[in-house]
Amino acid sequence: MRVRNVMVKNVKTISPEATMAEAARIMKKYKIGCLVVVEGEKVVGIITERDLAYRIIAERRSLDTKVGEIMTKDLKTISPEKSLKDAAKIMAAHVIRRLPVLEEGKLVGIVSIEDIMRTEKIGADASLFSYT
Repeated sequence: MRVRNVMVKNVKTISPEATMAEAARIMKKYKIGCLVVVEGEKVVGIITERDLAYRIIAERRSLDTKVGEIMTKDLKTISPEKSLKDAAKIMAAHVIRRLPVLEEGKLVGIVSIEDIMRTEKIGADASLFSYT
């Protein structure tokens, strides 16, 4: 199966000039774990709930800190025509949970490890999860 078939198309974005407080409010409003950072139509980074916890709260930084100061700039992306296996390999190799999907340099979606797991029905058998 291709990334195109499972990616979320309505990607929420934010400017690098926005504050981390704004980022947190948007993530809460849409119940999402990340925002793709864009300048105009150019993707320049990603900000995640983990960034908020580790780089703002744990370091006692101000919520007025600009997204551009905190975002991950070495962004890993994928083409919509790649396979889900390719996406999973990238995520595993870089220990990340989300990949922005770019087509000809333009943001067209985002795919998460949860999307892949749901599609591949990984974890569908509850009997596999035993806590005893």
